[in-house]
Amino acid sequence: MRIMIVDDEVIIRTGLARVINWEELGLTLLEPAASAEEALSRLPEERPNIVLTDIRMTGQTGLHLAKETKRLFPDTEVIILSGYDDFTYMQQAIRQEVSDYILKTSRPEEIIQTVLRAKARIESKWAAHSQDRFRSTEARNRLLERLFSGSTEGVEWGAISDDLPGLFRERGESSPLQVVLFGAEGWGKTPSSRSLLLFAVENTLKDSLNAETLVEPDRVAAVIRQDGGGNLETVMGRIERLLKARLYAGAGPVVQGPRELSISYAGAVSAFRYPLLLGRRLVEASDIRDRKGGRTVCSHAEELSLSSILLEDDPVALKSWVQQYVEERIADPDMTVESLEASVRSAGLSAHRWLERVMEATGRDATGSMPPSLPGTSGAAPKEELFQSLYTLMKHYHSRLAEGQVSHVQRAMAYIEENLGGDVRLQQVAKHVHLNPSHLSEVFKKETGQTFGDFVTGQKIRRAMEILAVSPAKISEVAGIVGYEDVKYFSQLFKKYTGQTPSEYRESRIPDRNGLGQQRER
Repeated sequence: MRIMIVDDEVIIRTGLARVINWEELGLTLLEPAASAEEALSRLPEERPNIVLTDIRMTGQTGLHLAKETKRLFPDTEVIILSGYDDFTYMQQAIRQEVSDYILKTSRPEEIIQTVLRAKARIESKWAAHSQDRFRSTEARNRLLERLFSGSTEGVEWGAISDDLPGLFRERGESSPLQVVLFGAEGWGKTPSSRSLLLFAVENTLKDSLNAETLVEPDRVAAVIRQDGGGNLETVMGRIERLLKARLYAGAGPVVQGPRELSISYAGAVSAFRYPLLLGRRLVEASDIRDRKGGRTVCSHAEELSLSSILLEDDPVALKSWVQQYVEERIADPDMTVESLEASVRSAGLSAHRWLERVMEATGRDATGSMPPSLPGTSGAAPKEELFQSLYTLMKHYHSRLAEGQVSHVQRAMAYIEENLGGDVRLQQVAKHVHLNPSHLSEVFKKETGQTFGDFVTGQKIRRAMEILAVSPAKISEVAGIVGYEDVKYFSQLFKKYTGQTPSEYRESRIPDRNGLGQQRER
């Protein structure tokens, strides 16, 4: 397909000729023309498929050139390039059936996109003019899909070299093959811009690698011969520079011919989930084959740190926590997408448990108070997804559940709940909620009906009861967890509040398989 640039300013026409690699876009750049008259004199012989012309030039204008070009060659696409953002020019251009209208100040990638749209329209016309060609393309695509899926019953293997010549050497012999899935971003997030970018990637891959390609939703599948030469990452870098976009790819294992393409395709599908996560341009199936799965749960220490941040309503600290949490897991050489998803979900569950605890501690019913969803992960942006989920939950608590006249007391109760093993003296808690200690003590008694000290002790004993019921930890360890260094004093307080020593309480909570526990209770 041929393109001609027409502009009477030498700096413009030579700049356009050099700043864009037209050949890698699948276009042959004809010698630029210095005027509309020159372009019209060359049209019959050179027959450009696309004309990119300035609108104002010495002599005849670009609009006149567009009119004459469409009269002589109706299928030629004419793109007006102008320094004048003028509605009048736009109206005239439309009347001359101009294909598109862009400004000289447009970035190279915008010019590339405009030209590729014109190229796509031309190819669509060519396909419409040839039903046979269209049916051939459809048949080729369906054949590739069957080879990828392994549904090859009835495939005429002897005829594959006619339908998919890129899989074979010149003499018709099969070659080692590799399926690579390419994704791209950088032209916008709308479906049309993403589709156009994939079309551009497919075109450049065909020219650069002589590959058989198939555009799939959100990616391009390419079957690459291993005797074709060329480093894949080098080719990707060149395409990125050409299209002003970012490419990433997952490559399956090399197989020995078309019959094994489903094996390579399956490996490419698995590898394709990793480039954006790992921050790499290309991930081979062999890179992830031996991964066993990393940590899938949010640790107790991580949960305590998260709880403190959520209680403090600190978005900056939350973002930092999420970044460290996710990056530690991504750095694990055993991490899989599945284990990362489980770990992200675990962090979300930890946040929900925090909200349930603070709701219970402040005497509120948690039913119906939870944000509706836990984080999953899209695979590409676990940090963003986890942060948004945790941020929503944090704001949900602070904007809806911690408001009103008793908010200081509620914040104090929530802080105590999350720091029972630490410093929960009146002075420390008052500092956290920004109240004078004596005023907090007075408000606390008024709102809860009990003194600050009694509430703290009650919460510590309740937590100890929970631990004793499910954990084999020593009594001294349980005392330390809830903030008591003196185990004897802890035991006295425990018996005062429960009527039993810690050991007696644990014994009463142990299920007896022989039913003796019921007798003991009687």
